[in-house]
Amino acid sequence: MDAYGPIISQITFGGLAGLVSGYTLKKLGKLLALVLGALFIAVQLLAYAGYIEVNWTRIQKDVEPLLDEATLKSFWQKLLDVLTYNAPFAGGFTAGLVWGLKKG
Repeated sequence: MDAYGPIISQITFGGLAGLVSGYTLKKLGKLLALVLGALFIAVQLLAYAGYIEVNWTRIQKDVEPLLDEATLKSFWQKLLDVLTYNAPFAGGFTAGLVWGLKKG
């Protein structure tokens, strides 16, 4: 049992670190959605009042490549690479991250 102690502690610590990271990522995502939503409402109010004019077609053209499925998958993979870099507890971390994302 003494031989498995370090491995169990690494998996446990990795799982807890993943849980906290996933929970935080989800909360930050919700905050970002709130900020972007409020910004959109503010822009729409200013446009409606005639203070500004928004070229939504241009914005859509500029933003669509960032929301491409391949780009989002690449970003997610890079994020996982950074979060699990040089971490012997990557298995526990990944499981905890998924759990934290669900709990957040």
